[in-house]
Amino acid sequence: MSEPVDPLAVAWTVSQALAQLGIVHTIGGSLAASFAGEPRSTIDIDVVAALEEFHVEPLVAALSPAFYIDEIGLRRALRERSSTNLIHQSTQLKVDLFVAGGTPLDTQQLARRRSVDVGGGRVLPIHPPEDILLQKLRWYQMGGRSSDRQWRDIQGIIRVQGRRLDREYLREQAPALGIETLLIDALNEGL
Repeated sequence: MSEPVDPLAVAWTVSQALAQLGIVHTIGGSLAASFAGEPRSTIDIDVVAALEEFHVEPLVAALSPAFYIDEIGLRRALRERSSTNLIHQSTQLKVDLFVAGGTPLDTQQLARRRSVDVGGGRVLPIHPPEDILLQKLRWYQMGGRSSDRQWRDIQGIIRVQGRRLDREYLREQAPALGIETLLIDALNEGL
């Protein structure tokens, strides 16, 4: 029997291991979107991390046996600047670990991350609203603009953040991701 799923606890466990190894990282995906917009349940956790080859063995040691980690997959993700999965053994919650350098947005996400108190003495580094909005727009476009869940997250961020969104930053970053028109459409619909 598996234990109840607490995505924040799982994210915090991964974050602590990364921090103890000196790996700069930030939490994105639906977890970050829930802090920037409207909360919703999540089926996985996205983490962007500035991993290097020398981090692999200590990271595997730090997260095992609580997580299933495919060391070969982790090394491949490092070479390709892509992602790999960690599976929390007792809850089966998946953590998508993105190696920084895979997208034009990674450097900004890491530099602009914010510390968010998630309760119980736990603080997580989270994508700021603008960066999670850009990421969600990118995923929405890559998915053929068909994901209602992504679009709801996008609109939730725009509604909740309102005028606090740094629109100049959004307009500057959108061309590198090829989402200029989609950004305009999302902002106009969110008014």
